[in-house]
Amino acid sequence: MKALRPAPSQRVAYRRIVVPLALDDDSDAGVSLAAELAAEARASITAVIVIEIPAELPLDAHMKHEEAAARAVLEKARAISAGYGVRLRARVIRSRARGHAIVSEADALEADLIVVVAPRKRRLGRHASLFGKTVDYLLRHASCRVLVAAPPRQ
Repeated sequence: MKALRPAPSQRVAYRRIVVPLALDDDSDAGVSLAAELAAEARASITAVIVIEIPAELPLDAHMKHEEAAARAVLEKARAISAGYGVRLRARVIRSRARGHAIVSEADALEADLIVVVAPRKRRLGRHASLFGKTVDYLLRHASCRVLVAAPPRQ
């Protein structure tokens, strides 16, 4: 996915970029976009995977399948970012709510930008979400900029 390039007078300097990744979908586009932006701005990237723990389990419950999947996704993300000459820092967070965990991590890192790829949802009603609850949470609660890239509908 090619990043849209703003005019030189509109460019914003990013020092720290957070890119949330998911266990169950293809996160390559988000990592590529974040890495391209980071390479241009000489910024750092932190990839965040949130393992959502069901309310009936303790936060430290064994989630071996999810942890193994997270490691695999993060290794692939490291390889993609290395192709852009950018080093990627990886974080796996256990939480009850994905959006809250991502915003908290971005705040802790003093991130300038969160880059997320999210397909558009089919709108069912007037108050239906365009991207989903996690992206909606990020857009409402993040203290930094949020770049949402929506892949073309198929």
